[in-house]
Amino acid sequence: MECRHCASPLEKPGDFCLVCREANTDAMVLDAGRDRATLTMLAGDDTEHGPTEDATDIVLGETTITTTPEDGENEVVELRNFAGLIGDEIRRKRPEEVYAGGRREVIRAVREDIHHQFYRVDDEDPVQSVLDRRGRRALDVVETAPAEKLGGSHSTLIGGRTGMRAIQTVAGHPHVKKVIPGPIDAGGKGSQSGLRAKVTRADHGGNVRMLLRDGSSVQENRIVTTARDREMGERIRADLNEVLESAEFQ
Repeated sequence: MECRHCASPLEKPGDFCLVCREANTDAMVLDAGRDRATLTMLAGDDTEHGPTEDATDIVLGETTITTTPEDGENEVVELRNFAGLIGDEIRRKRPEEVYAGGRREVIRAVREDIHHQFYRVDDEDPVQSVLDRRGRRALDVVETAPAEKLGGSHSTLIGGRTGMRAIQTVAGHPHVKKVIPGPIDAGGKGSQSGLRAKVTRADHGGNVRMLLRDGSSVQENRIVTTARDREMGERIRADLNEVLESAEFQ
């Protein structure tokens, strides 16, 4: 395959071009099994569209990576090596977005290896799910730093530094505009599991709420997103809960 920008030869389809320093893959889809992972590379096909129209995606190719699952103490090393091989393929493409479906433990291990923002997709057919998703008008991306997205009249967060870390984990999502902390209710049911966070169902405008629980205290925080309707808000909700789970807040 040749680079889409300068026509230099590429070792693998969708590789980042080291000649013109341009990416050829816009998005990657990870279908993660415990013994086999398939990575599909997607790129926008703008040959039939004007500059103001949404481009459809084309599949550039796919790569399959396999492993032999281990048991006991060897499993930790084997899973880490498996995730490292998957991460290497993602790094060589340098995509703007990574979508993932399949086994959570594999996705979690890969996320820890590459530190990309992941978007959870339908496990039944993750590639088609992403093609349908990206075929719709893209959501606006908010470039503001997470700390600057915190607003509202209530400045106190339950959980201290841990609560702030949960808030900033959510605020770091590219489709979150603002996080507005609410009042603290100290009359909830006590818990010994430490601080927990969960994002609730989106409203009609696509905004969501995050519940922070720490002991008997509960705080509801409003999250303003770039979604335009409940459907897109639900996708952001799923992404946020996935991130919170990976950060061990769930």
